[in-house]
Amino acid sequence: MFAAAPSVSLTERAYRQLEELIVTLALPPKTVLSEQLLSQQLNIGRTPVREALQQLARDGLVTILPRRGVLVSDINLRTQLRLLELRREVERLMARVAAERSTPAEAAAFRQLATDMRHASDAADDIAFMRLDRELNALISQAARNEFATRSMGLMHGLSRRFWYQHYREAADLPLAASLHAALADAIARRDGAGAANASDALISYIESFARKTIDS
Repeated sequence: MFAAAPSVSLTERAYRQLEELIVTLALPPKTVLSEQLLSQQLNIGRTPVREALQQLARDGLVTILPRRGVLVSDINLRTQLRLLELRREVERLMARVAAERSTPAEAAAFRQLATDMRHASDAADDIAFMRLDRELNALISQAARNEFATRSMGLMHGLSRRFWYQHYREAADLPLAASLHAALADAIARRDGAGAANASDALISYIESFARKTIDS
């Protein structure tokens, strides 16, 4: 079901697989998780699974209840707007410095992501789009080379992707979302710091509008 690069640790592999299962609601909110069952499902030892669950707890995607187990966290619609207040400021900074600091290889990767985002939209492939969104976030963090900003964003992106996946069918415009993500990737690839910052703001404004439509509905 999942493929992992050889260089990825077992804990990181478990984290990525569990995050995707939670974000795509294969493990819905309030599901009680068993380390043993997850270990069997992912074919990964219990120690990496336990470490992955601890990381997911720091990300807010699960809640560890002493002596009671692990619970997939609920989706709170209104917290998304508070989350977006911080995302706007941090992502604008990261987009600008990523454009300024990216290597030629990273710039090429940004250009490819922009193309792949548009293809995923054309195919109406929501899972591919979500995975590309994760790749884009990771590449921006890598190119920005600011570990403090990266840690801040790591606490928000999983929650944001899950919120989007739960509601995109009722309120999202996938072609527009893909276009805005692609514009951000293209601006970073061009090393246009100001353009990347503006593209980041435009993307967050769209995501905020999407969240408000969801809450209103």
